Amino acid sequence: MLTLEDCLGLCELDESEIMAIAEHEHVPEIVALEMAEYLVQLPDGDVVIRRMILDDIQHARENNQLAHAEVLESVLKHFIATHPEFNSKEP
Repeated sequence: MLTLEDCLGLCELDESEIMAIAEHEHVPEIVALEMAEYLVQLPDGDVVIRRMILDDIQHARENNQLAHAEVLESVLKHFIATHPEFNSKEP
């Protein structure tokens, strides 16, 4: 049986990025991981993931969860830095 950690090792995203997708989609981490792997294979999947993280940041700010918003901002920065193909696309 594969664990979440095993699956993370096979995924193109890191755990914080997966957690942001899980938060956005209201699904368990393993489901978010499957979604993430699917999305990164799509031509504009990285744009979809970026939008999810931005939505999470906005939601955190609207709910006065400023510390969580800061964490999500660092997740977004990491995502953009580790997916250079994103930089050539419109948001």
